[in-house]
Formats: sequence, C-alpha cells, structure tokens
Amino acid sequence: MTSRDLRAIGVFTALAFALAWLLALPLWFGDGLASPWFTVVATATMMTPAIAALVVVFFVERPEQKAWTLGLWPLRPVRRVLGYGVLGILVSIALVLVALPIGALLGVYPADFANLSGFQQVLDEQAGGVEIPIPLGALILVQLAVLPLAAFVNLIPALGEELGWRGWLLPKLMPLGTLPALLVSGVIWGLWHAPLILLGYNYPDAPGWLGLTAMVTMCVLVGAVFGWLRLRSASVWPAALAHAAFNGAGGTFLLFTTAGEHVDTTQATILGWSGWIVPLVLVVVLVATGQFSSAKHPSRPA
Repeated sequence: MTSRDLRAIGVFTALAFALAWLLALPLWFGDGLASPWFTVVATATMMTPAIAALVVVFFVERPEQKAWTLGLWPLRPVRRVLGYGVLGILVSIALVLVALPIGALLGVYPADFANLSGFQQVLDEQAGGVEIPIPLGALILVQLAVLPLAAFVNLIPALGEELGWRGWLLPKLMPLGTLPALLVSGVIWGLWHAPLILLGYNYPDAPGWLGLTAMVTMCVLVGAVFGWLRLRSASVWPAALAHAAFNGAGGTFLLFTTAGEHVDTTQATILGWSGWIVPLVLVVVLVATGQFSSAKHPSRPA
C-alpha cells in the first residue's frame, strides 16, 4: 500500500466521520432520538460515506475509470452481478430471521412463535379496538413475503453507505490481505455509527461504550458477508442490495416477541451476541472453502 493510498484512506475516513458527526449535532444539542428530525438525520447520515468516496475519487485520486473504481460499473457479466444481488438479499434476510430462534433457544430473546402475542398487542394498539379480519398468521406471512422488496425501497440510502465502505474502501485496503481488509473496513464502518449509537440508537439499554463495541462487532461480521458479495461480483450493487434488505428486515424481531416482554439488543436479534453466531459461522465457512481467495479482485479492470 503506497503513501498515496494511505492519504486517500485518511481523507475518506476523516470526511465520512466528520460529516456524520456534523449531521448528528442537532440531535445532540436537541431532543436526541426523540427529535422529529431523527429519521431525516439518520437517512442523510447514510449518504456521508458516498460523499466521502466521491470527494476522494474526484479530487484526491482522480482515476480515469471513476465509476469502475467505485464498483458502480461495468455490470458484467450480468448473470454474475444479478446472481450475487439476489443471493445478497436472501442471505441478509436469512441472517436477520435466523437470529430470532437462536436467541430464543439461548434464552435471550422472549419469543412467542405460537401465539404471536407481541404482534397482536401492537396490532390492537394501532387498530384502536377495531377487530382486524385477517388472521394473524396470514399477516405475518405477508410481512415476511414483502421483505425482499425492501432491498429496492431502501437501495438508495444503502448505496450511500456501500459506495464508501465496500465500493471504494474495501478494494483500497486489499493490499493488506483479504481478512485484514475485511476487519479494518468493518471496524471503520462500526465506529462511523458512533454519533447515533452513543445517543442510544439500536442499543438503548447499554452504556455508550458497550453499544458501540457491539455495533463494531456486528459490522465486522456482517460487513465480511457484504464484502464477500463485493469481491465475488466485482460490483458494489450486490452489497448495496444486501445492506438494503438487511435494514428492511431489522424490525422483524417485533413480530415474534412475547407481549409485555423487553428485548435487550446487546444479547438478542442480529444486533446482539446471539445473532452473531450464524454470521460468524458463515464467514468461517466462506474462508475455509476459499470463497474469498478465489474472489475476483476489484483492484484491476476486467
């Protein structure tokens, strides 16, 4: 890795972090997560890695093939890009969902898969006493069936992150070796969440240091899966679709909770330690089977 590469990585990281903190400042000096502007701020923050990557590509590195450097183009072979895009959507949803029964088996997720009492409670509160004629099980199936659509609904903000983390940063770190590159990019991705995590986002029951540590760990594991999609496809699009599907499926833990029970996200769901088991196993299997070593290196044109 050259000094020019290190400078570019430094500029990218500093800019992505600075913009994220700048956007979060109104929350810190205002109502925090209760602010009516929270959703707008969180969505805008997701665009900061893309802004940082674009600044570096256009004003620091200035390569001839800018879209290719970011992983946006070319979309070929089409079958490979589409295949990994579909795989990314399905794998992300599966990782989120499988964390729930594992958490239940380990006693950290208060599940009610039989009666769906938590979901029923939410529906009753929203319906205001009006009976919903659709069976509860059918509503759950509809919720699960439309999860893949979230990959397209959430694609633009997810691409805002992936253009930076896996589109530009991961290939730039590849001279370190695949596993170190995945580790470093995952840690950076996790720490970038600090402005919102330290306000209590995702981990409302945990002190800031614990919430941020948990977020970094999850980002390393899930980021390795997204990185695998990026390296195998030589495109940022499968990783962006996977990230969008992952975000869209994140709230499914509310469908299967026991009414009146609290979910500690440091322990349960994909955010907590019980949810990291399957991603860890998946990454180990990918490494053991040579899926990373045989990946198409995105640092050279096809």
